[in-house]
Amino acid sequence: MADSVLDAEDQDLLRASADFGHIVGSRPLGVLTARSVGAVQGLVAFAGPRGIAVTARGGGQAVYGQGQADGGYVVDMTGLDEVRCVPEDRLLVAGAGALWSDVVRASLAAGLAPPVVPDHLGASVGGVLSTGGFGGSSHRFGLVADWVRELEVVTGTGERLVCSQQEHPDLFRAVPAGLGQCALVVRATLQLLPAPARVRRYRLHHRTPGTFFTDQRRLARDARFSHVAGQARPAPGGDWHYIIEAVAPHNGQLPPEDGLFIGDLDHDPDTEEIEDLSYAEYLHRLDRDERLLRASGEWQRPHPWLTLLLPEEAATSFVPSVLSEDAQQALRVCGSVQLRPLTGSTLHTPLLRRPAGERLCLLSLMRTAPPDRPDVVRQLVAANRALHTRARAVGGVLYPGGALPMTPADWRTHFGPDWDELVRAKALYDTHRILTRGYGLWP
Repeated sequence: MADSVLDAEDQDLLRASADFGHIVGSRPLGVLTARSVGAVQGLVAFAGPRGIAVTARGGGQAVYGQGQADGGYVVDMTGLDEVRCVPEDRLLVAGAGALWSDVVRASLAAGLAPPVVPDHLGASVGGVLSTGGFGGSSHRFGLVADWVRELEVVTGTGERLVCSQQEHPDLFRAVPAGLGQCALVVRATLQLLPAPARVRRYRLHHRTPGTFFTDQRRLARDARFSHVAGQARPAPGGDWHYIIEAVAPHNGQLPPEDGLFIGDLDHDPDTEEIEDLSYAEYLHRLDRDERLLRASGEWQRPHPWLTLLLPEEAATSFVPSVLSEDAQQALRVCGSVQLRPLTGSTLHTPLLRRPAGERLCLLSLMRTAPPDRPDVVRQLVAANRALHTRARAVGGVLYPGGALPMTPADWRTHFGPDWDELVRAKALYDTHRILTRGYGLWP
């Protein structure tokens, strides 16, 4: 096919048999390097009646084999990387293989930006939309997927469809945060908002989780702050310190009065960090960290990550308790603990599972494991399972995509009242159940 390359070269298969997690490996039959939507259609139409698995791969950021296709075909989406901004309508059209760095560059050039941008700009548009996507502004604007206005997809039957709230609304409900189960995204239309020229970034240090959570929620309620996130960092003596990152946009004409923004908070004023950045610099804030991790080799090590959504009232005790456990002590050496406030009423994507209530917290344990210690990796994956069970006991839910083996029964429980709707959409749009089997939703 002129518009695609079906490659069986060892290097391409090797690349498609692994992912960022470096935990689960597979052996696909082949890799389709798609250069058109028609090429994706052709492969899916061929594979469906034969029961051959098909999975899309963009940035390859999965951590537990979710984007692999053992014994099937991996569609390399990186060729579908068009990005086109429509400033007059405040819209951006992006191919599924486009990276978020491309989206940011194109939208900022027009003075616009997506309301929610994922932290890591090396992820692909299609990959982020398949799980929903959180960012620093999620407390105000919800998921990345909440701002999708239209999707072009290839269903599991090989049909090319455009879906939105008006057109094929059942499919539009099933694709964002739908884990690639009913269709593969090939193009997305995203809503944009005016972008700030500059931002004031505050990094505020707390010695106790109580003051941290209180201040973080206070900042999340304040309309002056566009982005609010946090993290826990190891402190001497086995303790943990907590850091809030709060960002306030401004026009750069007058220096912001910092006391009006953070003067009433309970952080340690002697250790606060304040800096002015362009909005582009802020969105690219993790680029340097990635370069360092790649240079050190840590980027290529196993990543048994886990992300949970918790009721905020449970998080205040749940998080310190988890960080004190022996199973999480590796985080003191390699890894990161991310915490961010969320607001229930801003989360609109139907298939995102979230705790009840308005005040929520995202907890992400971003561990790195030794590359030559599979026993350690197994222990950390087992710890993820135990932690997920504990989180459910306090009303928490899984954010899919972590290093956690899930059975079909687990997924049925996870999706709860929306499970039957997903089953109906799967039967209609992926009759042969060939799409994205790496999540393990079906027997």
